[in-house]
Amino acid sequence: MTPPLSVPLSDYVIAGADSIPTPALLIYADRVDGNIRAMIARCGNDPARWRPHVKTAKARDVIARYLMHGITRFKCATTKELRVLLELGAPDVLLSFPVVGATAQRVRELAAAHTATRVSVLVETAQHLAAFSGSGLGVFIDCNPGMDRTGANPSNAAAIAALANAATNTGCEFRGLHWYDGHLHGLPLRERTAVAHKGYDALATLVHRLAALGVEPREIIVAGTPAAPCALSYTRWADVGGPAQISPGTVVYNDTTSLEQLPPEWGLKPAALVLATVVSHPRDGRFTCDAGHKSVSADAGVPTCEVLGHPDWTPSKPSEEHLPIDCARAEDVPAIGSPLLLLPRHICPTVNNFDEALLVRDGRVEGRAGVTARGHDGL
Repeated sequence: MTPPLSVPLSDYVIAGADSIPTPALLIYADRVDGNIRAMIARCGNDPARWRPHVKTAKARDVIARYLMHGITRFKCATTKELRVLLELGAPDVLLSFPVVGATAQRVRELAAAHTATRVSVLVETAQHLAAFSGSGLGVFIDCNPGMDRTGANPSNAAAIAALANAATNTGCEFRGLHWYDGHLHGLPLRERTAVAHKGYDALATLVHRLAALGVEPREIIVAGTPAAPCALSYTRWADVGGPAQISPGTVVYNDTTSLEQLPPEWGLKPAALVLATVVSHPRDGRFTCDAGHKSVSADAGVPTCEVLGHPDWTPSKPSEEHLPIDCARAEDVPAIGSPLLLLPRHICPTVNNFDEALLVRDGRVEGRAGVTARGHDGL
């Protein structure tokens, strides 16, 4: 992990922190708005260029902020996220996850009940497409840009063209291509950009080959958070048919990883923190707080977070509810009962750990927001 970020504690302190049961998720409403405005500005003040993935935002009240700022296109990964977007009246939603069987049927039911929203699905094979035959839904074909997670082989233009034509012939609408280069993280921006641009060149080649086969992708969706600056600096989108949509979601809240990888001049700020409390002094130079991996996600590795205002404190490996933290100097160990503000290393699954968040504005808690899109739909 890179050295701690310089995030001033004074900008995030809230009144009455010691009266809040912890661990608690804090969402700073004004910084959410600032991050949304900053991203739209980076997209040339064109909200249509940004199709944010709501896997990060999760809370209905926060997703509604996107709509207030003029965002009309969204991505999601679960039927629960899809349902929240549909209930909010989002105009255009892509379920960017390959679904089949009962889950595909749930998508069809949700779309049929919310016809004002243009719902699209992601496919890579005829089997995926068959689940939506006759539905009238939009279809994006997922391409594998080297992440090797999902997607059709982009070098096989004939197979992709056949799938696009099959979408039209089975009562769906072929809309375009999905190119999620989410594996481009951890590299310096210059190297990341070179790899990403090579991928976009391959995407342009695919589009030209599809055109020769009579298939025209009207929309191109690329780039999660790490590749977003790479996509915005690519100068050959005209060769792909026009500017691609980017789809970072983390930027609504940010975390240590995104703030390390995105240019500081973008002006993005942390907008979600976990409030924790010191509960133990197990040995000299170490204390433990109540924010284990069931609160602050450990999927991105250890340390799972930074302690705001204390770059010399090092969070250690967490247990389910315990997070031990080491101090460089034993005399700096905070008293039992002291509140801490933690900036997660990966905010998306951290938000998913909480049923509700406290909304903060001007240093005070102004209300609560349900994390309505967390988890998955049951029967």
